Amino acid sequence: MANIDLKGRDFLKLEDFTEEEILHFLDTAEQLKGFKKKGIPHELCKGKSIALIFEKTSTRTRCAFEVAAHDLGAFTTYLDPSGSQIGKKESIADTARVLSRMYDGIEYRGYGQEIVEELAKYSDVPVWNGLTDEWHPTQMLADLLTIREHFGYLNGIKLTFFGDCRFNMADSWMFAGAKMGMHITLCSSKRYFPQKDLVERARAIAAKNGGSITLEEDPKKGASGADVLYTDVWVSMGEPRDAWAERIEDMKPYQVSMDLMKAASPQAVFMHCLPAFHDQGTVIGRQVYHEFGMSELEVTNEVFESEQSIVFEEAENRMHTIKAVIACTLV
Repeated sequence: MANIDLKGRDFLKLEDFTEEEILHFLDTAEQLKGFKKKGIPHELCKGKSIALIFEKTSTRTRCAFEVAAHDLGAFTTYLDPSGSQIGKKESIADTARVLSRMYDGIEYRGYGQEIVEELAKYSDVPVWNGLTDEWHPTQMLADLLTIREHFGYLNGIKLTFFGDCRFNMADSWMFAGAKMGMHITLCSSKRYFPQKDLVERARAIAAKNGGSITLEEDPKKGASGADVLYTDVWVSMGEPRDAWAERIEDMKPYQVSMDLMKAASPQAVFMHCLPAFHDQGTVIGRQVYHEFGMSELEVTNEVFESEQSIVFEEAENRMHTIKAVIACTLV
C-alpha cells in the first residue's frame, strides 16, 4: 500500500481505480480519522488552495470538503450556482485553465459527468467529482469505509440497493461493489433497472474479483441474506410534480421497512446517502404527506432510527474519505 502514488490523479469515478488504489484511499481515511479523533494535527496540504464548484447545492458534500480541507491546512473558495460563470459566460475548458492556475485542486458537484470530465481534461491540477448525474464516487468511498468499519471486511459482503436503480447511486454501487468483490443486488421493477451496458461492464469487473451483480424485482428475495440494505430518495427535487405520483406508487413495494430488515441477515445494517424522507420533519416530507398520504417514503422511521441504522456514521465518513482523496492526490 505504501508504494501507491496517487498524486496528481483526478477522482472522477471509482471505475478509474484499482482495488488496491481504492483500499489505499480507505486506509488513508482510516489513519486521518484516527488523527482527528485523537486531536493530532495533520496539515498535509498546508498552503494549498481548493476551488469548490457547486452547481447543485449540498449539505454533506460542502461541509465535508470544507472541514477536510481546513484540517489539512488548505484554503477553500466556495462557488455556488450563482458564483461561477462555468458553461455560461465562460466555457468549461476556459474555466478549468483559469482555476488551475490559481488553485491546487478543483471539486465539482453538478450535472452531467461530461462536465467534470472536461474540467479534468483541461485542468493542470486534480479534479474531484463531488456528484454528477451519473456517478457519486466520494459517497462510495464513505460507504465502503463505513461497511469495513462495521464488518471488518468488504470482499464477500452482500448489499442490496432498493428503489430507482437508473441513476448515480445504483450505478456507483455496481462498480464499487464489483471492484471490491462484493455481491450487489439492485432491487426494483424492471422499468427502473440500470442500463444493460453498465450492468454488463460491472459484471465483467465483479467476475474478476469474486463478486456479482444481480437484478431482482421481488423485495423479499432482494433482502434475503443481505448484510446491508441501502436506499436513496425516490424522486429528485428537480423533477416535475407529475413524476412524483407515478414514482411513489411504483416504489412503494421497495420501501425499506422492518419486514425487509428481518428478511436480511441477522447482522444486517441499514444505510442511506441522505437526505432521507423518513418522517414529516421537512417541508418536502409534509408536502408529500398532504399530497400522497405517505408519512414515510424510501425508508420507515422505525428502520431509520433503529440500532441497525448506521446512516450518521456513514455521513461522518464523507469528511474522512474526502480528506483522504484530497491528501492522496495533492501530496
